[in-house]
Amino acid sequence: MGRSVLVVGGGGREHALAWRLAASPSVDRVVSAPGNPGMAQLGPTVPVDTGDPDAVADLAEGQSSDLVVIGPEAPLVAGAVDALQARDIPAFGPVAAAAYLEGSKAFAKGIMEAAGAPTAGYLATSEVEQAYAALDRFAPPYVVKADGLAAGKGVRICEDLADARAAVDDALVHRRFGDAGAQLVIEEFLHGPERSVFGVCDGQDVVLLTPAQDYKRAHDGDAGPNTGGMGAYAPVPGFGRDDITELRELIFLPVLRELASRGAPYRGLLYAGLVQTSDGPKLLEFNARFGDPETQAILPLLASDLGDLLAASASGAVRDVEVTWHDRAAVTVVLASGGYPGSYTTGKPITGVDDADTRPEVTVFHAGTGQADGEGLVTAGGRVLNVTAVGDDVEAARRSAYAATDLIGFDGLHRRSDIAAGV
Repeated sequence: MGRSVLVVGGGGREHALAWRLAASPSVDRVVSAPGNPGMAQLGPTVPVDTGDPDAVADLAEGQSSDLVVIGPEAPLVAGAVDALQARDIPAFGPVAAAAYLEGSKAFAKGIMEAAGAPTAGYLATSEVEQAYAALDRFAPPYVVKADGLAAGKGVRICEDLADARAAVDDALVHRRFGDAGAQLVIEEFLHGPERSVFGVCDGQDVVLLTPAQDYKRAHDGDAGPNTGGMGAYAPVPGFGRDDITELRELIFLPVLRELASRGAPYRGLLYAGLVQTSDGPKLLEFNARFGDPETQAILPLLASDLGDLLAASASGAVRDVEVTWHDRAAVTVVLASGGYPGSYTTGKPITGVDDADTRPEVTVFHAGTGQADGEGLVTAGGRVLNVTAVGDDVEAARRSAYAATDLIGFDGLHRRSDIAAGV
């Protein structure tokens, strides 16, 4: 008999995880909490306060879950995995002490330094004058990061010193990010293409997944404010198996050893945001969970069983699982509410999702949708839908993804038109 898996979360990343788990031979049942209308098509959805570790553990116990997969970062930092482990419930994700890699950028930079992993120069401070002085150490563009969790909106790339000082004031004086911005990391800007590399870790060992490229800025040509991500593609041309092996030895294994030496062995998904500089790859950031929307582009290419891989992470045995990939490409285009990542309105009726979802090799992942009486599917977030297509190469997948997005409509729909263009 296969596993019963509980997926915690309700965004596009969690829909992709639930979708791939539901297709895994080792999985018989997928329950999502709280889920979304798309995840409801894969199995039961149940309400839960994802920020309450005991509530998550109570639900897993009540559902007789064989494996709990935590999607978002907030439950991980809050200690959901700690609560599950206390009840001997297998969980995919790091304990709170290890998830602090994402919970604090300053902590993550300290781990990178201690592990000898290449990264940008930085200074962490909660003092305005020290932050101003740190800016003077670096050349433009300036990077100003809120130390804590800020829903993907805590990083400012500033072209001039006045804008960078205003970003410091926003966080430390005006408290735009609340406690998440009470400390800042002022960082050297790294020049080069960004890469997202995901490692499935079991505390000592790691299996790296196929790399992806994401698009953080809101508008075409990488203009506009940073967002949680407006699209992605995988694999990344020119980023081969030798490059992945190098990253395993240069970054992932040293960081795993450093965390284990501190009594916080890392199990779960370790996301390394990298920049390929002229001096080689350098770490930009760590996240403690699957990236969004990169996951939506990576998982359709996975040929092996996701349930077995995530369970092996929880049990400490990733080296025993063979991971294989389809020799194809995938492109994900995010459909967002007008105004995102700033203010936007929700409750807009959505049309065309079924038409897009039934196209060959297209999957529409729900990210911010809801059901309204008499309206059917409506918008319920900033990033609303993630349209993913698979093709023989990136360009073929891109054409299919954009053709599918053309079928979907809602008032104020915003998308970038250049995801995976010219790859």
